[in-house]
Amino acid sequence: MPIAMSTPTTAIEGCVKPACVNLAWINPAWINRQDHALRQGLLQLLAIKDSDIRLLTLEQCRYAVDQGLHAGGAFSATIPLVALYYGGFLDLDIVDPTRAGQDTFVLSKGHAVAALASIYAELGYFDRAILRNSRSHSSILNGHPGPILPGIPIATGPMGQGFGVAQGFAIAGKLTPRFDSYCMTGDGELQEGPIWEAVMFAGQKHLDNLCLLVDQNNGQLDISSRMVFPMPKLEAVFAAFDWQVHSVDATSYDGVFAALEAFRYGPRNGKPTAIICHSTKGHGALSDFLNKHKVVMSEALLEQEIALQGELRARRVDEFERHHARLDAHPEGRALQSTLTSLARQMHLDPERRMSQVAGPVLTRRVPPRDKQIRHDAAMLPKIDPKKEYSAADIVTGAMKVFARDGRVVSIDSDLATTSGLEAGVAAVDQRRALNAGVAEANMMALGEAFAALGYNAWTSTFCPFWDWKVMRRIAVGQQERVESINDPGGWLSAGHGLDLTMLATASNFETRTNGATHMANDDATIFDGMAQLKIIDVSCPRQLLSIMQWIMEGNRGLVYLRVMRTPSAVLYGADYRFEYGQGQVLRGGPDDRAVIVSSGRGVHEAIAAAAMCPGVGVVDMPSIDEGLLLQLHDSGKLVLVAEQNNGYILQNLLKVLYRHRAAGADKARFVTVNTLAQDGRPQFIHSATYEELIEVYGLSGPKLAARIQELLA
Repeated sequence: MPIAMSTPTTAIEGCVKPACVNLAWINPAWINRQDHALRQGLLQLLAIKDSDIRLLTLEQCRYAVDQGLHAGGAFSATIPLVALYYGGFLDLDIVDPTRAGQDTFVLSKGHAVAALASIYAELGYFDRAILRNSRSHSSILNGHPGPILPGIPIATGPMGQGFGVAQGFAIAGKLTPRFDSYCMTGDGELQEGPIWEAVMFAGQKHLDNLCLLVDQNNGQLDISSRMVFPMPKLEAVFAAFDWQVHSVDATSYDGVFAALEAFRYGPRNGKPTAIICHSTKGHGALSDFLNKHKVVMSEALLEQEIALQGELRARRVDEFERHHARLDAHPEGRALQSTLTSLARQMHLDPERRMSQVAGPVLTRRVPPRDKQIRHDAAMLPKIDPKKEYSAADIVTGAMKVFARDGRVVSIDSDLATTSGLEAGVAAVDQRRALNAGVAEANMMALGEAFAALGYNAWTSTFCPFWDWKVMRRIAVGQQERVESINDPGGWLSAGHGLDLTMLATASNFETRTNGATHMANDDATIFDGMAQLKIIDVSCPRQLLSIMQWIMEGNRGLVYLRVMRTPSAVLYGADYRFEYGQGQVLRGGPDDRAVIVSSGRGVHEAIAAAAMCPGVGVVDMPSIDEGLLLQLHDSGKLVLVAEQNNGYILQNLLKVLYRHRAAGADKARFVTVNTLAQDGRPQFIHSATYEELIEVYGLSGPKLAARIQELLA
């Protein structure tokens, strides 16, 4: 399906690809060989398209819910973006932006979304009407890009995280089918640490299919005319990390175009490419009022800017037409003129109508569903002897050796692969899909998101306290936007296009033991419990873990925060156990019990030991919150002891359930809690100690729990 109003006629064979869900229709290397005049005409066409995009961007400002625009970064980003999208460098499927094998682009500097949205509306990802009323509750065009907007793969903002995902796309692009990954960052977000985690990793991984455009406009939010602190010379910094570097003047198209040309059509040398685009905040705006980070424009100023931009566009059209006419004297003038006309039409420019903007039809359709189920032979999964103990890492490694035979399974560790078991399992099948990001948890999470966005079943892992809340939250925002688009009958995503991303959180609860307070995992679940779109699971048993992994491999499970024990544990469940999210399990007891102990993780083992010392006491394992079972326990009239080796994850959910469903008649006195909260009920951290010391200090050992139950029932 063409991206232009009509399929262009190619005057000279090889210059223009006639089909076009594919934007890589210009071969600049061919243009260089043929004639400088053709190249000059192409750059003039880009300048005209530059005016179109700026006018569309100003239109967004006029109709935005707050009449505001992140003008400084959007305008300085326009030349690199127009060169990339209209210069013939991208192989994109606008009809199906999720089709495997096409190039990817991530706008890491999310504040420049207005410029990108103008391009996407112009190319046919969505209707131009979407540009109106942006940032309102009813609009899918937010202040930052996200996957609720057709063609956008992830949610980004000025947090230095988008580039890590683009790097993940590049790693996937080294597999089959192959593709290139492009990204744009701002110099302001280069002050964020995760950027440099990804820069280091990309250089070491020889990602020569990765191109980073740095919009060095020398300004940021608080100070639009300079950086808050002096930046080092970026060319030298990237080169030091083994990158190919181009330094270009991004106030005109020549240098940006040439650098992109060198990346796309030059030889690949095992190095990622950084194009440092030197510009200024708001470049291309005619009024200096737009040189700020964000502006709210009066109608008079907006009219002035639109009028002047229109005049500039007209002069650019005149310049191109004079150039076009001069080709009459060229030996191949007629052919060159025909080629430039074809190129203009590919850019939605119509020479016969004085180059007025010709917006193409909306091409993006609701994408085909994805089958996310990971096929495997269940008979090959690890066999579990109920009389033995197993570590989580052993179960994960054995299971991944089976699951990873499906090429859509990928793992990323952060220098703790021996604890997770992921790398050993996946690498036994295909080491290209078993990555280790080193001590760089934010980058690890971005890599996982990249693969999940491409349809993989992605697993990441580190210790429970090491997960980056800021990164996790942004990923969750993107997941929510995906879910909203899937559920919207008019959305562009269909079933199976959510993120399947598992965060294997090792050494949960008291499992870190003597490593120190910074490593203790008694607060992660309570903190992350407020994260939308996140499923938290606390594993108590090797067989339970294996069943959870099978459940995840069924696909479409979303973001899973899976807390596992570090040291071996006994088997609690039989061979017929099947995990279901939101379902607790009664492991011991009956209707005549006087009390019930509720726990999760290794705390379940202590609860079973306590119940063995106290006749008439049941045990409930609650790996994920079962609201129905909590209400049943409340209504049963039994004493309920909630015992947790953390700051009260089950407790805080119990209180929320009672508030929602039993607000008037909740009998909270029958619920007794033993956890790591301080005596005043406030959260606290834990000193390093042996497991045996910790369960004694906090009253969570089997004998201590039994004594507490007996005291309460006396």
